[in-house]
Amino acid sequence: MPITKGYQQLVSEAMAVVRTYSVPQTLARLNDPRTQIVDIRDVRELEREGTVPGALLAPRGMLEFWVDPASPYYKPVFGDESREFILFCGAGWRSALAAKALQDMGMTNVAHIDGGFTEWVKQGAPTETLEAHKARRHPKA
Repeated sequence: MPITKGYQQLVSEAMAVVRTYSVPQTLARLNDPRTQIVDIRDVRELEREGTVPGALLAPRGMLEFWVDPASPYYKPVFGDESREFILFCGAGWRSALAAKALQDMGMTNVAHIDGGFTEWVKQGAPTETLEAHKARRHPKA
Protein backbone atom coordinates (compact mmCIF):
# COMPACT_ATOMS: atom_id res chain seq x y z
CA MET A 1 0.00 0.00 0.00
CA PRO A 2 1.60 3.29 -1.07
CA ILE A 3 1.83 6.24 1.27
CA THR A 4 -0.53 8.93 -0.02
CA LYS A 5 0.53 11.65 2.39
CA GLY A 6 4.09 11.67 3.71
CA TYR A 7 5.45 13.10 6.94
CA GLN A 8 6.61 16.29 5.20
CA GLN A 9 3.09 17.06 4.04
CA LEU A 10 1.66 16.23 7.47
CA VAL A 11 4.18 18.52 9.17
CA SER A 12 3.56 21.32 6.63
CA GLU A 13 -0.19 21.07 7.15
CA ALA A 14 0.28 21.18 10.93
CA MET A 15 2.65 24.15 10.72
CA ALA A 16 0.01 26.03 8.73
CA VAL A 17 -2.56 25.80 11.53
CA VAL A 18 -0.66 25.74 14.83
CA ARG A 19 0.77 28.72 16.68
CA THR A 20 4.54 28.69 16.38
CA TYR A 21 6.92 30.60 18.62
CA SER A 22 10.58 31.31 18.01
CA VAL A 23 13.11 30.59 20.74
CA PRO A 24 13.25 34.30 21.76
CA GLN A 25 9.44 34.47 21.90
CA THR A 26 9.38 31.38 24.09
CA LEU A 27 12.17 32.68 26.33
CA ALA A 28 10.06 35.81 26.94
CA ARG A 29 7.30 33.53 28.27
CA LEU A 30 9.53 31.12 30.22
CA ASN A 31 8.86 32.53 33.69
CA ASP A 32 5.24 33.48 33.04
CA PRO A 33 2.99 31.38 35.33
CA ARG A 34 0.42 31.30 32.53
CA THR A 35 2.87 29.37 30.32
CA GLN A 36 3.73 25.69 30.58
CA ILE A 37 6.59 24.43 28.41
CA VAL A 38 6.02 20.78 27.47
CA ASP A 39 8.85 18.47 26.36
CA ILE A 40 7.35 15.65 24.29
CA ARG A 41 10.64 13.92 23.49
CA ASP A 42 11.49 10.33 24.30
CA VAL A 43 13.22 9.58 27.62
CA ARG A 44 16.39 8.56 25.74
CA GLU A 45 16.59 12.07 24.25
CA LEU A 46 16.06 13.58 27.70
CA GLU A 47 18.83 11.45 29.20
CA ARG A 48 21.22 12.31 26.38
CA GLU A 49 20.45 16.02 25.87
CA GLY A 50 18.63 17.36 28.93
CA THR A 51 15.57 19.59 28.81
CA VAL A 52 14.27 23.10 29.34
CA PRO A 53 14.15 24.17 33.02
CA GLY A 54 10.60 23.94 34.29
CA ALA A 55 9.37 21.86 31.36
CA LEU A 56 6.62 19.34 31.89
CA LEU A 57 7.83 15.99 30.54
CA ALA A 58 5.00 14.46 28.52
CA PRO A 59 6.08 11.72 26.11
CA ARG A 60 4.54 12.07 22.66
CA GLY A 61 3.05 8.59 22.83
CA MET A 62 0.97 9.49 25.90
CA LEU A 63 0.06 13.11 25.15
CA GLU A 64 -3.51 12.65 23.90
CA PHE A 65 -4.21 10.30 26.81
CA TRP A 66 -2.82 12.77 29.36
CA VAL A 67 -4.89 15.63 27.90
CA ASP A 68 -8.28 13.89 27.71
CA PRO A 69 -10.25 14.05 30.99
CA ALA A 70 -12.08 10.85 29.97
CA SER A 71 -8.78 8.93 29.80
CA PRO A 72 -7.61 6.84 32.76
CA TYR A 73 -4.19 8.49 32.18
CA TYR A 74 -5.48 12.09 32.40
CA LYS A 75 -3.12 14.63 33.98
CA PRO A 76 -5.05 17.55 35.54
CA VAL A 77 -2.31 20.03 34.64
CA PHE A 78 -3.62 19.91 31.07
CA GLY A 79 -7.07 20.99 32.24
CA ASP A 80 -5.80 24.43 33.28
CA GLU A 81 -7.36 26.61 30.60
CA SER A 82 -5.63 29.72 31.96
CA ARG A 83 -2.27 28.36 30.76
CA GLU A 84 -0.75 28.18 27.32
CA PHE A 85 1.02 24.90 26.61
CA ILE A 86 4.09 25.35 24.40
CA LEU A 87 5.30 21.99 23.11
CA PHE A 88 8.73 21.12 21.79
CA CYS A 89 10.55 18.10 20.44
CA GLY A 90 13.95 17.70 18.82
CA ALA A 91 13.43 19.64 15.59
CA GLY A 92 9.87 20.96 15.74
CA TRP A 93 8.24 18.30 13.58
CA ARG A 94 6.72 16.06 16.27
CA SER A 95 5.66 19.09 18.31
CA ALA A 96 3.87 20.60 15.29
CA LEU A 97 2.01 17.33 14.78
CA ALA A 98 1.28 17.05 18.50
CA ALA A 99 0.03 20.64 18.75
CA LYS A 100 -2.27 19.99 15.79
CA ALA A 101 -3.57 16.80 17.42
CA LEU A 102 -4.34 18.75 20.61
CA GLN A 103 -6.07 21.43 18.57
CA ASP A 104 -8.08 18.70 16.85
CA MET A 105 -9.09 17.53 20.35
CA GLY A 106 -10.40 21.04 21.10
CA MET A 107 -7.49 22.75 22.84
CA THR A 108 -7.00 26.35 21.79
CA ASN A 109 -4.22 27.14 24.28
CA VAL A 110 -1.44 25.19 22.57
CA ALA A 111 1.60 26.16 20.49
CA HIS A 112 5.04 24.80 19.67
CA ILE A 113 8.64 25.99 19.38
CA ASP A 114 10.06 26.47 15.89
CA GLY A 115 13.17 24.31 15.50
CA GLY A 116 12.57 22.46 18.76
CA PHE A 117 15.25 21.68 21.30
CA THR A 118 17.96 21.75 18.63
CA GLU A 119 17.23 25.42 17.94
CA TRP A 120 16.81 26.10 21.67
CA VAL A 121 20.35 24.85 22.36
CA LYS A 122 21.77 26.51 19.23
CA GLN A 123 20.52 29.89 20.47
CA GLY A 124 22.04 29.38 23.92
CA ALA A 125 18.75 29.14 25.80
CA PRO A 126 18.90 27.56 29.28
CA THR A 127 18.92 23.79 29.68
CA GLU A 128 19.28 21.34 32.53
CA THR A 129 20.13 17.67 32.76
CA LEU A 130 17.37 15.17 33.32
CA GLU A 131 18.89 14.41 36.72
CA ALA A 132 18.79 18.10 37.71
CA HIS A 133 15.24 18.35 36.43
CA LYS A 134 14.15 15.36 38.54
CA ALA A 135 16.00 16.67 41.61
CA ARG A 136 14.34 20.07 41.33
CA ARG A 137 10.90 18.50 40.86
CA HIS A 138 11.37 15.97 43.66
CA PRO A 139 13.88 17.35 46.19
CA LYS A 140 15.16 14.92 48.81
CA ALA A 141 13.97 15.67 52.31
